Amino acid sequence: MSSRKASPAAQIYRAGCDRTWNIPSRESDLAYTDQAFPECPTCPHRVEPEGAAPFCTLRPVNTPHPFAGLAGLLDTLE
Repeated sequence: MSSRKASPAAQIYRAGCDRTWNIPSRESDLAYTDQAFPECPTCPHRVEPEGAAPFCTLRPVNTPHPFAGLAGLLDTLE
């Protein structure tokens, strides 16, 4: 019997610009650091951390935004 773990099934990840990638990963989000598309420098989804390369977050398609649960919070505070 092999002790090797099975590779994760590829799933489709989407960037803020709606581009998609088919990537073998089980992660809930990934960082796209290549920034190779013409609109990357001005993309509102671009993250520019201090002391590190800029990136865009890729999330699995059909996964809600991590802050989606906060959408109605303001209404409950008023």
